[in-house]
Amino acid sequence: MKYTIAVIPGDGIGPEVINQSIKALDAIADVYDHIFIYKEAELGASAIEKTGDPLPEKTIEICKNADAILFGAIGDPKYDNDPAAKVRPEQGLLRLRKELGLFCNVSPVKAYDKLIKNSPLKEDIIAGTDLVIYRELTGGIYFGEKELSKDEQSAFDICSYNVKEISRITHLAFKAAQNRRKKVTLIDKANVLETSRLWRKTVTEIAKEYKDVTLNFLFVDNASMQLILNPKQFDVILTENLFGDIISDEASVIVGSIGLLASSSIGEKNALFEPIHGSFPQAIGKQIANPLASILSASMMLDYLGLKEEADAIQRAVRKSLVLEITTADIQGITTFSATTAKVGDFIADYILHQEDSNMNFKNIHMGQSTII
Repeated sequence: MKYTIAVIPGDGIGPEVINQSIKALDAIADVYDHIFIYKEAELGASAIEKTGDPLPEKTIEICKNADAILFGAIGDPKYDNDPAAKVRPEQGLLRLRKELGLFCNVSPVKAYDKLIKNSPLKEDIIAGTDLVIYRELTGGIYFGEKELSKDEQSAFDICSYNVKEISRITHLAFKAAQNRRKKVTLIDKANVLETSRLWRKTVTEIAKEYKDVTLNFLFVDNASMQLILNPKQFDVILTENLFGDIISDEASVIVGSIGLLASSSIGEKNALFEPIHGSFPQAIGKQIANPLASILSASMMLDYLGLKEEADAIQRAVRKSLVLEITTADIQGITTFSATTAKVGDFIADYILHQEDSNMNFKNIHMGQSTII
């Protein structure tokens, strides 16, 4: 099969981790007889530097004509540290989500056995955690009207939602729950916010269509606590844009590294796949960035394209890299050495190409200890 993939390296470590995802996809193409045509596009700070626009029209065109989009990272300290900046990298990603109608962000959170001791949480709390966060992505306070007063002494951001926006992601969350443990938890702030009360009313009505799924509610402040106290209680989390942004980052401590969390942003016609981590500018060029979240995003992309076996091959490769301790330095405590970003990518690709040879010789070869010529 032939697929066109829009590749957006983005900012910071984005290009480095995307390169490792491409290695994995090239190996998949070789083993499973596919053709991936990569169309590179600009977005974020890198796009501003080149074009003055965080989302050039050419990027929108490339993305709309692709079968799927693979994205690296966004953000730059130059803009983070300048509150007066009118043009910001993140504006490009928000606009792209809106342009492509990417209304549903899906972030799986799973505790890997090998990394449980790496988490700051207690082992008995996180062992067995397997949840997924469904975050609404194109509404809410991020897209509402914003204003700073002329005297710069006051400001406002409007949060707005309608039933259609809530309904479409709610159906996706409940359908996902039907194939999991049949539980949806709506996270809101319905005791204070009118938008949250609309969410709760709408979701409650839709839940009646999914009689095999149990619906629970948590206020976001309590949910933030419960996610740390007992993450195993969650199956599918459903929430609005701002709350989902915060909750998904909080969930990264469960798996031991934010460098392991992948995500997809799905619309009716388009889909974008990205790690949830930021641009990590301090790591640029040092080959210390963890590429696994980006590689796992590529796996989610393959699954979206209907290539289930291929997606599973990447998942197995990632698990094997953790078992053999071929990991970057952010995963502390499971290894006495660390691999470079590129070395981890090389291992993932090699495992996909040689899946039958899954013994410890992998480790010797990939850490440069083999005597084989």
